[in-house]
Amino acid sequence: MVNMQAFNGISRPSARLVASYIFDWIVIIGIAAVAAGWEYVEPFRRPFSPVDLNISYPYQTSEMIPTWLLVVVSLVAPAGIIMIVCLVFVPGPTAERGTPKALIWRRKLWEWNTGWMGLALSLATAFLITQGMKNLFGKPRPDLLSRCKPDLNRIADFAINPVVGDIFDPAWVLVTSGICTQTDNDRLKDGFKSFPSGHSSFSWAGLLYLTLFLASKFSVAIPFLPPRPFSTNPAYTSAVTPSNLKKQATLPVHKQDTSLSSAAYSDDAVVPIRYQNAAPPVYTLVLILVPIGSAIYITSTRYTDYRHFGFDMLFGTLIGVTCAWFSFRWYHLPVTRGAGWAWGPRSYERAWGIGVGRGSYVGTEGWSKAGAGARRRTDAQMGAHSVDDSELGVLNHNGVPHAGNPPSTRPSRGGASRDM
Repeated sequence: MVNMQAFNGISRPSARLVASYIFDWIVIIGIAAVAAGWEYVEPFRRPFSPVDLNISYPYQTSEMIPTWLLVVVSLVAPAGIIMIVCLVFVPGPTAERGTPKALIWRRKLWEWNTGWMGLALSLATAFLITQGMKNLFGKPRPDLLSRCKPDLNRIADFAINPVVGDIFDPAWVLVTSGICTQTDNDRLKDGFKSFPSGHSSFSWAGLLYLTLFLASKFSVAIPFLPPRPFSTNPAYTSAVTPSNLKKQATLPVHKQDTSLSSAAYSDDAVVPIRYQNAAPPVYTLVLILVPIGSAIYITSTRYTDYRHFGFDMLFGTLIGVTCAWFSFRWYHLPVTRGAGWAWGPRSYERAWGIGVGRGSYVGTEGWSKAGAGARRRTDAQMGAHSVDDSELGVLNHNGVPHAGNPPSTRPSRGGASRDM
């Protein structure tokens, strides 16, 4: 059992723990830096036909969504919104009056930190994957020929498939980029980076992450039923409580949030399933529709600007969606079950890793070095096994191992008494 006293109070987290999260930031920035460096790597240049209509669209000198605007919409704006939400709406109405301000600000700053780390991780990983794949595949853009300006008199010189005798048809010949007369190498090089779409992956990585963040913080989700064991009690599914069940205790429609989950497992108190949840206000859908709509619009501009083919944009969208979902769940509880909170920080001894035999990055020692030392002294005095080693035995309330008892379920990482 996790000793929650180790997480109580408003003492400072250890330097070891803080340093581990600073290093996390360094790794994320490093991922983005590697991706940015790949921009200067010469990509593979796939051979093409000089008369292919699919790559004969005109080169647009002005884009509907230039790169700087993409960064503002997908990175700067979500970061600002996350900061405002964490500083204004956290910790929310569940915080009791009289809670120390230091504790409230610690929760605000922690939610802000995890919110930004998730956003940065989503964008950095999407950027890395996209840049790497662009260089690997070297797919021509729809406007390649207008960038390339091929010398059609030298098709035979740069053809990769042989020309038979005097019979020559340029429609059946593939040539290398050597046929291009374009003097701007950067423009020509960018013409071979069609797959996947970077605007699509970057916009969805940032804006879908923002959607999940806002949906979590403001509880915008399809109503769901909490799990409960099978029961034949008609009070669960009846529109009203049957007369023969009036002697049983039936909870009011909206008693307390904490009562609903316990009621689902109680034989004495019953909440009918239709009263266990409700649809959020429709106006809250704006919180998720605006970012998603913005990502769709940004993606569509790559098609109208002749920068990408349809499959390029779909695959870029898939990259962004995957990175956004992964990064959100890396730092945050599920939208429908997490009450809008991020996962808490790692414990002191597990700040840099846990190794084999430990199932969680949260231990009994809390965040401080003193807590870790106290736990080790207690374990040494009592001869108890580690709480993580469920195969060797579990601890009772006094910390004494029960050799014959089955392992107990691990406590959740979140907890009301944790102050991050």
